[in-house]
Amino acid sequence: MNPTILAIESSCDETSAAIIKKGKVLNNIIATQSVHENYGGVVPELASRAHQQNIVPVIDEALKSAGVSKKDLDAIAFTQGPGLLGALLVGSSFAKSLAQGLNIPVIGVNHMQAHILAHFIDDSKPKFPFLCLTVSGGHTQIVLVKDYLDMEVIGETQDDAVGEAFDKSAKLMDLPYPGGPLIDKYAQDGNPEAYAFPDSEMQGLNFSFSGIKTAFLYFLRDQKAKDEQFISKNINDICASLQFSLIRMLMQKLKRASEELGIREIAIAGGVSANKGLRAELTRLSKSKGWNIYIPDFQYCTDNAGMIAMAAHFKYLKGDFENLSAVPKPRMKF
Repeated sequence: MNPTILAIESSCDETSAAIIKKGKVLNNIIATQSVHENYGGVVPELASRAHQQNIVPVIDEALKSAGVSKKDLDAIAFTQGPGLLGALLVGSSFAKSLAQGLNIPVIGVNHMQAHILAHFIDDSKPKFPFLCLTVSGGHTQIVLVKDYLDMEVIGETQDDAVGEAFDKSAKLMDLPYPGGPLIDKYAQDGNPEAYAFPDSEMQGLNFSFSGIKTAFLYFLRDQKAKDEQFISKNINDICASLQFSLIRMLMQKLKRASEELGIREIAIAGGVSANKGLRAELTRLSKSKGWNIYIPDFQYCTDNAGMIAMAAHFKYLKGDFENLSAVPKPRMKF
């Protein structure tokens, strides 16, 4: 049971392929789509077309750089959901067609589970059970991870994801897409206590980020009424204060989950886990709370096939395959 698997990721705006052999991810080839920068966000139809253009060369590069031929493959894995329907269709259709031609099984992977399982690509690996704060442009979740494929969402956003809050706030400041990383960049030189933004209160371990976006909109409107150059003059402090507030909201619920469940194995995953401010705060809390923390390598934070490959490996060992009638699931749950 040491399979060689080709994994394909096409859930949003990055076409990616990876090879995993004997549980070791050999490569992680990613083609990032730049066309969306002109529109300030991902355009689903353009994303699908770009996936069609990129998928063959990306997979070809993954096979060649790993020194693996098609006849060496034991299975083909693809992102089944969640994600953009058109984008998912490109990856799933290609995977099923190739698997049928090679007469090997296909493995459908849950994109959000894969983000968490990215922690098992490299050392050090978290011990079960652990909590994972999964933060991306479309999702914000606290997940109780009991085993490789046994996970339970114990808290999640009730409206917007934190990544969306970052990107849309950046757009309000006329920063280019994607704006989240730029907020993080400017925040490094700003005062996080320069401006105060309200927290949104939700029951239990759930989150809400729509309120802070609205508060930020009105804040900028009021300040620009006094000084049209307010944003450019204070960009570092604005970004530092906004980021501080968003991270505080995330950490409040994560601390609560850790205390209620008595779990000190803590991980983060998803695109926003690349945020330097979030990583720094998690490191700080680990010292005061006695947490063992796990932060993925930058290349495994955003959407990538390496994490799909890792999830597919565990599903292969379990014999969890899809048939060729499997369809994408844009709103796929755990």
